[in-house]
Amino acid sequence: MSTTPDGSSDRPVLDARSIRKIAGLSLVGASVEWFDFFLFGTAAALVFPKLFFPATTDPFVAILSSFAVLGVGFLARPLGGIVWGHLGDRVGRKAAFLGALFTMATASVLIGLLPTYDAIGVAAPILLTVLRFVQGLAVGGQWGGAVLLATEFAPKEKRGYYGSYAQVGVPIGVLLGVVAFFLLGMSMAPASFASWGWRVPFVLSIVLVAVAIYAKKRLDDTPAFRRLQTLAAQAPQTGRSPVLEVVRRHWRRVTLAGGAFAIINTGFYIYSTFMLAYATKTAGASQAAVLIALAIGAVVMIPLTLWSAKVSDRVGRRRMYLVGTVITLLWAFPLFWLVDMATVWSLSIALSVALGALAVMYGPLAAFFAEMFPASVRYSGASLAYQVGALVGGAVAPLLAVYLQKETGGTAAVSVYIMVMAVVAIACTLALSETRHNSLDPDAAGRTTAG
Repeated sequence: MSTTPDGSSDRPVLDARSIRKIAGLSLVGASVEWFDFFLFGTAAALVFPKLFFPATTDPFVAILSSFAVLGVGFLARPLGGIVWGHLGDRVGRKAAFLGALFTMATASVLIGLLPTYDAIGVAAPILLTVLRFVQGLAVGGQWGGAVLLATEFAPKEKRGYYGSYAQVGVPIGVLLGVVAFFLLGMSMAPASFASWGWRVPFVLSIVLVAVAIYAKKRLDDTPAFRRLQTLAAQAPQTGRSPVLEVVRRHWRRVTLAGGAFAIINTGFYIYSTFMLAYATKTAGASQAAVLIALAIGAVVMIPLTLWSAKVSDRVGRRRMYLVGTVITLLWAFPLFWLVDMATVWSLSIALSVALGALAVMYGPLAAFFAEMFPASVRYSGASLAYQVGALVGGAVAPLLAVYLQKETGGTAAVSVYIMVMAVVAIACTLALSETRHNSLDPDAAGRTTAG
């Protein structure tokens, strides 16, 4: 792999096979890391209320407590974006990405080994909360690294497409998590699954270590970062933190991008976490039916994510993002009408359309966010915008959905909540500029042409 002699290039001199290899590595790392992060959401809906919060006799309070711990991971994600973003902009995209992978592997394996409330009492939910926080720190930095490894190596006319490889890690992670819980739940007695079966997917997260070791040996840092190093050697930078620089100079862009992204996380965690609890405990669907529907929806997401990103290379990031947001808005009520039928097919249609709409937004997001920020603060800026949106959307979505459904006795308020977040996303997206023609290459001052 090579770049131009001075280390600069908006279009790295790499053959298509090498670029696919780099993008594929970002996909594998993202898939396993999101698998770990989403496992917690599935477990929070199905097993954690009884294992870690049995002190309450009210099932509603138990599941609310479980979802509150789930939300702790989102509180940690912006902090993770700050920490890993600083390292990614100062030390390198590769180093930050690998550090996040190792951190996630450690936290997830420890969750799989954690004693329950019956064994160690109140220490169990406390330790679960701490480990969920560490997971949040890890995923807060992983996304930026995976995305920049894919986009900064990609040719300009295919940045959306190759950037979406890291995005595909989300539905693959969901699919792996759902399949793992489904197979274990179907092949084991309920008592065995509750005792130790749920732990197996978490312990298997050790595979992230192998991914990180492989990446460390085979992956170079991106041309944009190496160019920054060359420029820094010629004209040393000031000591200003990249994160502080983002907040000082790009706060409006971070705010709007976070507002646009919040609908994805709001929808995703309502569809994948709240829906598990609602469909099985209220609508009367079987756990197997909901897991099958989620798996089908995740499969639908994969080609749609790649397709929407590829189309965005031709028509623009904003246009594709708005299409997905409008579909999400319009589907908010039909979603629950179908879920309430409680059949495999109605659940599958409901979740496939809902998750498919998110995929249309999620596909171009990697390139969209990477192209918004100069190379010197790109890891920090993209990560912070993404994680702020994740905090606003994902941290409260399952909790608020449970509360609204409990207080109103139905799901109309949850549908309105989704629609409000979609309207906010539309407004924020319209306020952002189109980015697909922006350069990712720093100039002699360390900047880019990002508008």
